Amino acid sequence: MSDAPAAADAAAAPKKKGKMKMILIGVVGVVVLLGGGVGAGLYAAGSGLVGGGGHAEAAHEEDPNKPHLVPKSEQKRAGEGGEGEGEGGGHGGGGEGEGEAKEITGAPTPPGRGGEEYASNYYAMEKEFTANLQDSVHFVQVGIAVSTPYDEKVINNLKTNDIAIRSAILMTLGDTTEDQVFTSAGKQHLQKRLVDSINATLREKEGFGGISNVYFTNFVVQ
Repeated sequence: MSDAPAAADAAAAPKKKGKMKMILIGVVGVVVLLGGGVGAGLYAAGSGLVGGGGHAEAAHEEDPNKPHLVPKSEQKRAGEGGEGEGEGGGHGGGGEGEGEAKEITGAPTPPGRGGEEYASNYYAMEKEFTANLQDSVHFVQVGIAVSTPYDEKVINNLKTNDIAIRSAILMTLGDTTEDQVFTSAGKQHLQKRLVDSINATLREKEGFGGISNVYFTNFVVQ
């Protein structure tokens, strides 16, 4: 009778060892899977596939050659340093993030403050423009200056594409009627059309407009 329990215990021992081996193998497998998952997660975060890659993507999107908005405070510091109005914006400075986020077509006015937040960088085009008015025997001769709240890159783009810009301005003037040149409201509308025309040409050539206003330095209708 005593031999029967001993035989049963001897038979159960291998089964227990087998179960222990299965448990150990399962635990090791879970650890390996967890370790692989952590490693994969770290790799994905480092490569910008998940979560933390946002900073890498944002840094990749930043373009140092893109025009930057020039706050008035920075323009004043540049003037005090003897570099001249508007030239200090070439270093980017304050407003850089907003300048890179989107192009604006005019300098915004902050709530509760008078005047404009950003500096105005002016440029007068060298030659005047002469064009026949639409369906009219009259023609118009105008001198044009532009302004931008961005740094010198916009003005440089304007100079680089002078021929294309002049052509766009002449076509806009040629599409103008007599009613638009003999009234103040008509001239203001023409200014806006010229802004749109110049910016459209700059975006086509350089990928960025940046002109906020057009001014008439001379305006003659004959």
